[in-house]
Amino acid sequence: GLGLFLGAFATHMTHLYLSVGLLAGLGWALVFTPSLGTVGHYFPARRALATGLAVSGASISGLALGPLIPLLLDTYGWRGALLLLAAISFNLVAAGALLRPLPCPGVSPGPPKERPGLRRLLRHGPFLRYALTFVLVDAGYYVPFVHGEARAHEVGCDEHRAGLVMAAMAAVDGGGRVAAGWLAARPAASLLRHLFAWVVLTGLTLLLLPLGTTFGGLLTLALTYGFCAGALVPLQFAGVAEVVGAGRAVHAIGLMQMFESFGSLLGAPLAGWLRDMTGSYTISFLAAGAFLLAGSLLILTLPGFFCTSRGAGGKEGHPSLAPDSPEAPPLPPE
Repeated sequence: GLGLFLGAFATHMTHLYLSVGLLAGLGWALVFTPSLGTVGHYFPARRALATGLAVSGASISGLALGPLIPLLLDTYGWRGALLLLAAISFNLVAAGALLRPLPCPGVSPGPPKERPGLRRLLRHGPFLRYALTFVLVDAGYYVPFVHGEARAHEVGCDEHRAGLVMAAMAAVDGGGRVAAGWLAARPAASLLRHLFAWVVLTGLTLLLLPLGTTFGGLLTLALTYGFCAGALVPLQFAGVAEVVGAGRAVHAIGLMQMFESFGSLLGAPLAGWLRDMTGSYTISFLAAGAFLLAGSLLILTLPGFFCTSRGAGGKEGHPSLAPDSPEAPPLPPE
């Protein structure tokens, strides 16, 4: 909120880099990670569903802000629009005040004796493979969101239809997040198996996107991709607790996001470069899909993937015996 507020008084581009770019971006990161980690603590038996509901808010707000921001710009100018967005963001202060630590039975409310450390996570083989999974996934994940409109123009869609393709992809994203969380709460399979399935489906849909050479075909594939891409988001963050335990999820989510940002930064420029080299987005989408399928293979190597029980914090897990406890032993290196 402070970054957006200060940005409204900018007189030079550097001011916007520092306020809206650096300060607001840092604030978003500081909100996102503890929010998801807290959800895992509050709802250990329905972690995937709770995470799905929590992250679906991003899709709802994205759909709402899409038409709202042009209206604010036309009515109040860019400075007024930033002030109003800052006012909306300051509501996060009240929301953050509601995220309170939950007391554990028989444990004093003081700080845990064994604080999870980043060094332990950096020596934890399963976590490193999990983080690498999403470096690869993110290298392909954002390509349709960044280049989808240009692809729609490439197959002959006008501005209205190209915008409709992108809006449809964003609209079903939220539904996919909730649906995946609900399905993962079922006891039929482990959460990591659900995650593997959605990553594979998302990658396969990306491979099929070049087949959408008409408006109808592209819209159908975009709807499918948006749903599958949304579905893997809550399972990604809920899966962290399956790999390292809910008590270490906040540290692990933050570290994982730092790693996967490299994939996010790589994917869209690489897709654009391939488009420039080949004259078509076909190779760009094929490469993006290959990144996701490569990431899915790493999920197969994670402990517990082939186990039938939910493990720590899952539907059939026992939090008192799992690493969710403050007294959890340190992560062993692998």
